[in-house]
Amino acid sequence: MFRTLRRALCVAAALLLPLAGTQSAHADVDAQAGAGYWHTSGRQILDAAGQPVRIAGVNWFGFETDIHVVHGLWTRDYKSMIDQMKSLGYNTIRMPYSDDILKPGTMPGSINHDGRNTDLRGLTSLQVLDRIVAYAGQAGLKIVLDRHRPDAAGQSALWYTASVPESTWIANLKTLATRYKGNSTVVGIDLHNEPHDPACWGCGDTARDWRLAAQRAGNAVLSVNPELLIMVEGVQSYNGVNGWWGGNLMGVAQYPVQLDVPNRLVYSAHDYATSVAQQSWFSDPSFPANMTGIWDKYWGYVFKQNIAPVWLGEFGTTLQPAVDQKWLSALVTYLRSTSEHGADSFHWTFWSWNPNSGDTGGILKDDWQTVDTVKDGYLKAIKAPGFEGGGSGPDPGGPGDPGGTAACTAAYTVSSDWGGGFNAEVKVTNKGTTLLKSWKVTWAWSGAEKVTSMWNASYTQSGTGVTAVNAAHNGSVPVGGSASFGLGGTPGGGTVPSVTCAAT
Repeated sequence: MFRTLRRALCVAAALLLPLAGTQSAHADVDAQAGAGYWHTSGRQILDAAGQPVRIAGVNWFGFETDIHVVHGLWTRDYKSMIDQMKSLGYNTIRMPYSDDILKPGTMPGSINHDGRNTDLRGLTSLQVLDRIVAYAGQAGLKIVLDRHRPDAAGQSALWYTASVPESTWIANLKTLATRYKGNSTVVGIDLHNEPHDPACWGCGDTARDWRLAAQRAGNAVLSVNPELLIMVEGVQSYNGVNGWWGGNLMGVAQYPVQLDVPNRLVYSAHDYATSVAQQSWFSDPSFPANMTGIWDKYWGYVFKQNIAPVWLGEFGTTLQPAVDQKWLSALVTYLRSTSEHGADSFHWTFWSWNPNSGDTGGILKDDWQTVDTVKDGYLKAIKAPGFEGGGSGPDPGGPGDPGGTAACTAAYTVSSDWGGGFNAEVKVTNKGTTLLKSWKVTWAWSGAEKVTSMWNASYTQSGTGVTAVNAAHNGSVPVGGSASFGLGGTPGGGTVPSVTCAAT
């Protein structure tokens, strides 16, 4: 987002050539599209089977902030959020992060584990990201990782700072690309959020030329995971023409990004309304009719000239001023309706899912539950079919040898006992050297206890013996991570049983 009014929580027109022979019918996209990794062909993104797909999603921020995790988990379960995104017709999550989450032992804050997010207890920020990726893939959503900030303190104009040099930036990008290699839920990486002055495009100064830096970083990512899409944002200024931070792609015409792996490049722009900042075009007497020419000049021509796909990675507004309502209506029309154009369209992720973006608000209202139906309604025409769940590879397990040993331990804790009954929680921890794909916990009571209910696991009981098996959503446990389930039983007053965990 353009940051002169940055929120505290996150805070020469081009010649347009017609495109011949494009696939533009909405029949090109169906509910099963999106399988596997993606690649580009001209201005379109195609899935592994060659079907055109359209990114139509939301930004869910928080990993880039000082709590090092997506926001809202203090009040909701992450799975319910992802389920709600899917139910509203969003098919992709842009996930901002800072390099802080790559530091060993970085732990998330502000997560409510009381009856929700129980499988996130004790996990590092990266391990929480693993869980979100795994569940999003299961639900049929794709994820684009967005290097939003070098650290939680704030954004940076350039891709490096004194404390986070270019070498660290690239090393961390490669770490994430490697971590999710083989899991096509993570379909791409946005290399750096909103480069702006003094960043340049095509000036040749390696300390400022974002185009050259994007090539270095993009090729480094592709060297370890050649299947990923590489998202490259624009800059602020080009040849004296200023725009939104990250929103100026005018330099692409003369200085295109060149990657070693073909058909992996997606250009990205950001565009905002007056609730973020004023721009000269908002006061033009011809507004909003003038906006098509503005968008064509800054970034739209890249799509219209069939140079590459264009993804509007951020756009948003509070919708309070009438001018903002006109802007969003015009922008949605410009992005091309799915019913008419299918996936032969601009790609997009709205800013934001979160309601706590101070200068835009979000799809959710302040209770983190209720949908802003007016804002969501503007986006209806450009939403696109979802993708088949499951991804194309195993859930990421983080560090560990895929051929290593699967092993687990379990700890049983009584959380309450009122004599007539009791509640208990069992925590399963991956103590092996590879991803734990499923688990089983067994124990024997010493008395007459019976399980009356169980959540986040299924169970059988025969006499004093109990066997609990993971639920569908928490069987995958990364190395060093944990999952939990709870149970109710009767009577109370019994001793804590000895529990055994087995990888299955």
